[in-house]
Amino acid sequence: MRKYLAFVIAALLSGVAAMAQYVDGAPESGVDTAKVVISLDDALRIALSENVSVKVADLEVTRSEYAKRGTYAALFPQINASGSYQRTIKKQVMYMGGSSGDDDGEGGGGGMASMFTSAFEPIMYYIQELMKQHPGAIAPYVPAETTETSTSSDNGFEVGRLNTYSAGINAVMPLVNLQLWESMSLSADQVEMAVEKARESRLGTVSSVKQAYYAVLLAKEAFEVYRSVYENAIENYRQTEMRYNAQKASELDFTRAKSNVAAAIPNVYNAESGIALALWQLKAVMGIDLDTDIDTEGSLQDYGEHMFYDIHEHDDPDFRGNSSMRQLAMQAEQLAKTIRMQQYAYLPSLNLSFAYSFNAMTDDFEFSNYRWTPYSYVGISLSIPIFSGGQRYYNVKQTRVQAAELEYQRVNAERQLQIAVRQSLQTMETAMKTYDAAKDALQSAEKAYDIARKSYLVGRSTLTDLSNTELVLTQSRLSVSQAIYSFVVAKTALEQTLGYDFTEENETPQIYEQ
Repeated sequence: MRKYLAFVIAALLSGVAAMAQYVDGAPESGVDTAKVVISLDDALRIALSENVSVKVADLEVTRSEYAKRGTYAALFPQINASGSYQRTIKKQVMYMGGSSGDDDGEGGGGGMASMFTSAFEPIMYYIQELMKQHPGAIAPYVPAETTETSTSSDNGFEVGRLNTYSAGINAVMPLVNLQLWESMSLSADQVEMAVEKARESRLGTVSSVKQAYYAVLLAKEAFEVYRSVYENAIENYRQTEMRYNAQKASELDFTRAKSNVAAAIPNVYNAESGIALALWQLKAVMGIDLDTDIDTEGSLQDYGEHMFYDIHEHDDPDFRGNSSMRQLAMQAEQLAKTIRMQQYAYLPSLNLSFAYSFNAMTDDFEFSNYRWTPYSYVGISLSIPIFSGGQRYYNVKQTRVQAAELEYQRVNAERQLQIAVRQSLQTMETAMKTYDAAKDALQSAEKAYDIARKSYLVGRSTLTDLSNTELVLTQSRLSVSQAIYSFVVAKTALEQTLGYDFTEENETPQIYEQ
């Protein structure tokens, strides 16, 4: 039994020695000193240039700018070129004169044919002359059932050529179009909306980076606390071992000292793992590679010195800087312009048009002998809306309903923001009160631990008393750090809710002013 106990003690001491070597070789912050140390401002600047959501928001602004420029194109002439080729399968037929059964010129429409012939006699003369000059231009049409005795007045004339070519350009330009002009104003509003969404993305990134940075500081504080507990456990074990060997300490105290060391080791490992996880989260929101070696600057105690805030300063919060409220206001303005644009659909529009083309008709494919005939025109067209089945009327009604819905959304959003502000202020106030109480408790716990340790060394108290005072000390230290963390996180959420902005020069957070 003694040999087994000696083996257990030797194994435990070897583990304790290894852990002591780990703690002695570890830096005070719990991370490698070779890592690049960055401040909170550095983390914010990196995030605002490398964060994926920020980059996407910037690209969305660029896309909106391009869309806005695209709407301006509607003000310029829309010029198009066109070309066509037609192959005639069956030519059109033109009839002149009366029918064969109307010799007296009265029956079967003969009178009408006589009037047609006399009225268009100059045209017929021109066609006959054209047939003499261009025999292939107009050919007489002879149906299959026509006999040799048919007169020329019964036959029709085939008009046109087999091949028809056409090429030209046309242009249309709006002169007066109020609906188009209003739509361009809406495109400009879309750009402003994209800029505001990009600002919202930046504000969210700033808040996320701050919270992740504070989480790293909290994890490092917890590591320091648990490492201190581990070091005290090792020291107490050594003192208890010497007293046990001198038969001044009981076996119970000696066993409890070994148990305290063994119980402190997992807490140190968990705290160290918490630092690694917090750093990964920080690097993720910063938008950098997770394998990048970085470390944070300062500690939570630096922020504890500034935990003084006037809670009543925001009894009547101003949400002009809040991105959600600004976007709702922009949407309301867009809906108002949309209603005006839809109402402008009742008004006339005026367009300027121009066309220039060349045409050629032939029965062969000898392109060098083609005769191209130009044709061009310029004109102004007026379009007056009269009836659309109520479409324009109901479009206006629909948009007005959307505007009413948006007003309800705005009221509800403002109510939710007021709740968020009150929650942040309540958390900050509680954190300030907790911080003051935790500091007083920490001072008392440190004093009690010193007294208990000295009493234990001189044999006036037991290891149990020392362990109890150390537990209170540990809880007090963690309470101070937790109070500071709760305050800074709540303050970050409050800044995001109120719309704290940042300057473009150094991109550091700054209170929004309008």
